[in-house]
Amino acid sequence: KGAADAKRGKLFTKLTKEIIVAVRAGGPSPDSNYHLRLAVQKARDNNMPLDNVERAIKRGEGTLEGTILAEFSLEGYGPGGAAILVDILSDNRNRAVQEVRNAFTKSGGNLGENGSVAWLFEHKGLIIVETENKDTEELELQAIDAGADDVKPEKGYVEIYTDPKELEKVKNNLEKAGVTVCSSDLAKIPKSTMDLDDRKSIQTLRLLNKLEELDDTRSVCSNINFSDESLEKFNKA
Repeated sequence: KGAADAKRGKLFTKLTKEIIVAVRAGGPSPDSNYHLRLAVQKARDNNMPLDNVERAIKRGEGTLEGTILAEFSLEGYGPGGAAILVDILSDNRNRAVQEVRNAFTKSGGNLGENGSVAWLFEHKGLIIVETENKDTEELELQAIDAGADDVKPEKGYVEIYTDPKELEKVKNNLEKAGVTVCSSDLAKIPKSTMDLDDRKSIQTLRLLNKLEELDDTRSVCSNINFSDESLEKFNKA
């Protein structure tokens, strides 16, 4: 239970930071602040208490004392040469950079210069819908009718891609059509992917996991096409 509570606390800390930054960028009203609506919805999806959400909004608008948070990205390469992009939200830039650099170095990768890999990714809205007991082809058609740009079937779920500004609209359209949305968020999607052997794939998965666990990490993305075999071996390790 202690480990689960610690993981939950770390997640809530990250969600709180996102709400604060969204409020400072666009104001404290979810009705008029799209990014705040997304941050609050993500908090609700992860069962964050309403009191925590309201406190984060107040910190963002300055009615509660809070730290100054900076948003930035760090770019690098995994042990097999894959591009990795780490979005950071931190009150201490030097600490965040050092922690990310250490994670890369200890995992056989290296931190790159600004712009070294960011061009390989594009901003998209990403909606996840589970496909258990559903007609996948019908779900794909519903997604396109709802305004999606693209749909990618995976094992047990589909990834629905949208223009970032259309994410909320597409999500609402899907729900009106009776589709249950598992998650929706803004994401950075690789324009093309690369394949690695199982050993390099697992090493890279370990690096991505380390980066995800850092307190200042907001999101991590890579351009690797992980095989089912490498994912299974990683999960069993």
